[in-house]
Amino acid sequence: MKKQRFNRLYTEAGERLKNDPRAIPWDEYPRPHLRRKEWLNLNGLWEFETESGYRGNIRVPFPAESPLSGFEGELRYGEKLTYKRSFTVPEGWRGKRILLHYTASRQSEAFVNGARFRGGDSAYFAVCRDITKAISEGQNELKIICSNDLDPAYPYGKQRIKRGGMWYTPCSGMWQTVWLEPVPEDFIADIRCFQDGNEQTIFVSPSMNGELVCEGKTYPLVNGECLLRFDPPRLWSPEEPNLYEFRIVAGEDEAESYFAFRTIETKTINGVPRLCLNGKPYFFNGLLDQGYFSDGLWTPAEPAEYERDIMRMKSLGFNMLRKHIKIEPELFYYYCDRLGMAVFQDMVNNGRCSFFRDTLLPTAGITRLDDRRLNRSEAARERFLGSLRETVGLLGSHPSIVYWTIFNEGWGQFCADEAYEMLKKLDPSRPIDTTSGWFHQKKTDVFSLHVYFKKLRPFKKGGLPQAVSEFGGYVWKDAAHSFNPEKTYGYRILRSREEFVKAIRSLYLDELLPLVKGGLSAAVYTQVSDVEDETNGLLTYDRRVMKLSPEEFLDAAGEIKKAAQAE
Repeated sequence: MKKQRFNRLYTEAGERLKNDPRAIPWDEYPRPHLRRKEWLNLNGLWEFETESGYRGNIRVPFPAESPLSGFEGELRYGEKLTYKRSFTVPEGWRGKRILLHYTASRQSEAFVNGARFRGGDSAYFAVCRDITKAISEGQNELKIICSNDLDPAYPYGKQRIKRGGMWYTPCSGMWQTVWLEPVPEDFIADIRCFQDGNEQTIFVSPSMNGELVCEGKTYPLVNGECLLRFDPPRLWSPEEPNLYEFRIVAGEDEAESYFAFRTIETKTINGVPRLCLNGKPYFFNGLLDQGYFSDGLWTPAEPAEYERDIMRMKSLGFNMLRKHIKIEPELFYYYCDRLGMAVFQDMVNNGRCSFFRDTLLPTAGITRLDDRRLNRSEAARERFLGSLRETVGLLGSHPSIVYWTIFNEGWGQFCADEAYEMLKKLDPSRPIDTTSGWFHQKKTDVFSLHVYFKKLRPFKKGGLPQAVSEFGGYVWKDAAHSFNPEKTYGYRILRSREEFVKAIRSLYLDELLPLVKGGLSAAVYTQVSDVEDETNGLLTYDRRVMKLSPEEFLDAAGEIKKAAQAE
C-alpha cells in the first residue's frame, strides 16, 4: 500500500526555532496568575529514549510527534518515553525549597538524582513537586518518564492513532514548559480571584497573613483572604480589556497577579432571553479554536503565536474564541485576558465517540436521546468529572472565560443534568452550555445548536439565550500551505479564494444577521485555522496566509455588531 505523503509546514516562528538549535523555547514565565521573579527554564534539548529502542535528542516542550520536537522515530502508543537532562541550582537559591513543574501525556513520574516523585494521570494539568531533599551540590540529573496510551477512559481530546478528517495526530510526551522555582518554607501555592458587584475577593492558599498592594493602596491579607472595593470599577470587555495588577507579600514569599471586573449573565430584553456582558446585551461573534499548530501540534513555537492568532481574529471583527475540547497552557488565557478576547471554554471529552450515534443520527434529525446510560464506565465518569473540577480550579480566575461547555455533540456524554448541577455549584458566575450541538437534556443556561448542512434559520427554546455554537466550516484550500495534498475535509468546498470570501460574506449577511436581529446571543464559525486534513480555517495551518482579510470582512462584522446593539 502506498504510504500517504504529508507536507511538513512551519510557522515563521517555528522556522526560526528550527534553525537555532541552541535557542531555549518558551522563555516566558509560564504561570501568569502567580508570578515570581526567580525561575529556571528547563526547556530545550533533552536526551530521549523510547521503550521500543530509539535513543537521541528531543526538543522540549513540543510533543514527540511534532516537527519542532526533532524526534524522527516512530511511537508505539502505551510505551514508556524517557526524558533526561541535567541542571544546576543557582547559587542564590541556597536554603530555599525547590519546586519542579511539568506537564506531560498520561502516566508520568519524575526522578531527581534517582529519587522518585509521583507524577500525574492527566495530559492537561501540570504536576508540581517539592524536590528539595533530592537536590545535591553541582549538577543534578532529572528524568521524567511518561506515556500516552490514548485510553478513552481519560480525557483525550481530538487525538486518534488513525488520524484523518476531524481527528488529529496524537500528542505524546512533555508539551508545556518544564521549570524550577525557589520558594521559602511557607509559600503561596495558589491565588484565586472572585468578583461580587464592585468587590473583588482574593483567596490565597494555604491560608496566610500579609498584605496586598493594588493601584497604590495596601490591603490586609488575613487568613488567606483579602477584600478589595472599587467604586466604580473599570470593567473588562473585549473592547476595553481592563486588568488590575496586584502584589502579595506574605511572610517571606512575594507574588504578583491580576484580576478584572466583569459580569456575564442572562437577562430578558424586549421579551428575548439574552447573554449580557456587564449588564448589557452582547453578541459573542466567535470562532472555533482547536489549538493545533502545524509545527508544534498542541504547542506553538512560542507563546506570542497565541497573541498573533488573537489579534488576527480581532482584526476581522471577532470577539470570542471557543476553545474546543482542549485546555491550553495558561499563557493562552493570559493573552486573551490582556488583549480582549472572550473565551467559551470546553471541557475535554473522554469516552468513545460513536460516528453512528453522535454524527449520523443527529444529521438525520434524531437529536433527542436519554443520556443516563451512555458512557457507562464508572471510572470514565469519575475521571471526566474530576477533570471538570480541576479545569474550573485552574482557569476560573481568568476574566476572558465567560462560558463553559460540558459535552459536545454527544461525545462521552452521560447524566448531563447532574454534570450541570455540579459545575453550577463550582462556578455560579458563568453560563453553562451543557450539551453543545444536540442530545439536549433538561438543565442548561444556553440552548445551542450546530448547523452545517442547512441554512441558518430562527430557532427558539423557551426562556434560554440562543447560540449557534458551530456553523460554517467553508473550505478554500491553499495547496502551498496545506498539510494533506490528497484529502480535504470541510463542510462546503469553494474552488477559489474569491468564491470563499463571497460565500462567507453571504453566510454572515444573509443568514446570520437576521438571527442576530432576532436576539441570537452567540455564533461560533468553524474555524480559526486549518488543522491537518481540515482546511476550513480562516488561516492556513502554518499561519502564513489569512484567507479572509479585514478589508473583505470587517464591514460584515460591523453590521452584526450594530444589529446586536440595536436593542
